[in-house]
Amino acid sequence: MKKTFTLLLALVCCAAVSAQPRRAKYIFYFIGDGMGVNQVNGAETYLAAREGRIGTSPLLFSSFPYMGFVTTQSATDGVTDSAAAGTALASGVKTKNYAIGMLQDLETPVKTIAEVARDHGAAVGITTSVSVDHATPAVFYAHVPSRHMYYEIGKQLGPSGFDFFAGSDFLQPTSEKDSTTTLDLYQQAEAAGYRIVHGYDQFRSEYKKAKKMILFQSEARNREYNQTIPYVIDQRPGDLTLQQITQASIDFLMKQKKDGFFLMVEGGMIDKACHANDAAAYVHELIAMDSCVRIAYDFYQKHPDETLIVISADHETGGLSLGRGSYQLHLENLDAQKTSLLNYQRYLKRLIHERRDSLTWEFVKADVRHNFGIWDTLEPTERQAERIRCAYDRLAAALMAGEKSDFGSEVDELVYACARTVDEHTLIGWQSFGHSNGYVGVYAVGVGAEQFTGRMENTEIPLRMMRAAGWK
Repeated sequence: MKKTFTLLLALVCCAAVSAQPRRAKYIFYFIGDGMGVNQVNGAETYLAAREGRIGTSPLLFSSFPYMGFVTTQSATDGVTDSAAAGTALASGVKTKNYAIGMLQDLETPVKTIAEVARDHGAAVGITTSVSVDHATPAVFYAHVPSRHMYYEIGKQLGPSGFDFFAGSDFLQPTSEKDSTTTLDLYQQAEAAGYRIVHGYDQFRSEYKKAKKMILFQSEARNREYNQTIPYVIDQRPGDLTLQQITQASIDFLMKQKKDGFFLMVEGGMIDKACHANDAAAYVHELIAMDSCVRIAYDFYQKHPDETLIVISADHETGGLSLGRGSYQLHLENLDAQKTSLLNYQRYLKRLIHERRDSLTWEFVKADVRHNFGIWDTLEPTERQAERIRCAYDRLAAALMAGEKSDFGSEVDELVYACARTVDEHTLIGWQSFGHSNGYVGVYAVGVGAEQFTGRMENTEIPLRMMRAAGWK
């Protein structure tokens, strides 16, 4: 009888333990800035086209078992900016466009999921492919009335106490108006206990002995352009990548030996490319973010009963359309483009400086052939060829006049004449250089992932993630 009672008691205890709800101890939050549903569909269609077939080649995150549609409007506008959308995604509160972590009154701060995670004893990482003080990363740790207050945003990084940050750089490391300190943002971060490292190799050599860390790209790259890490399509050996940032984040947060972690990874360059209507660049950025999700998924497979992965976006950018009315689509033609539009603009300006008097039409035409495949794999129509030649003629006339220093508008016209030609051969279109009110997706796997289905407001996402983690 005693043995029977003991056995029954053991079974009851086991049943009670198994009935306990699982808790998401490790939370991954991926935000594809500007990543509407058409951006996702376009990337999948491109991958299939590269295989020589019509259809889609599914990304990992779009194959997750739970998905839904998310509305993105801000509290004050039908089309949101990244600050208001990010605040909703981070805090569960809609606010005014351009506000960072504040209510519409631009005075009252709102608590973020990252701050809640920190207060519950979890390690916290905030990472991005753009600067750490840009709108999306900023909404997780800063509270200011305007996203353009870069110095004030950066000044709040250290006091957040988060464990790990990564991105390209600070945009505004000093301020003449700040009378409270003589320290720049790098020095303020170091005073708060952060070790600043540049590049993945330095991270690997130093992360084990650092208590808190900020990972920036190489100082050489930041001297060239510190607003973002390079586009995937432009990356050179040794450049910091979003995949390296994701792996570094996991390694550092797990080292902290805290009660799990919360990690936000922003694919910020998707938005940059769509603002520029640069389809080739955006596609490679989105595929790269999916490979970052794969790194998280590998972690999930080792900790399936403790991990939640959620992917969403703050808004759609560019009003991307897949088709121009001819019932065809040729996204494989994006492979003809070998550089981002931003990189080509900067390259042309260097050419003007280096060989201003010898920038002939023959030279430029050969260069366009090499970088965009026009007159090579993409044979231009008479109208397309004339558009590019006219843009060159205006640049050449401006060079001869010698009245301008950077010839920005002429360079832009030439670059976008090439970009429009690639779009026309690809048969995609863009509505604007700004945001739209289009749906974005939410995709999830892991503990609590079943909450992320159907249609929802963007404010629901962080609240459901906190519910999965058991955080109030």
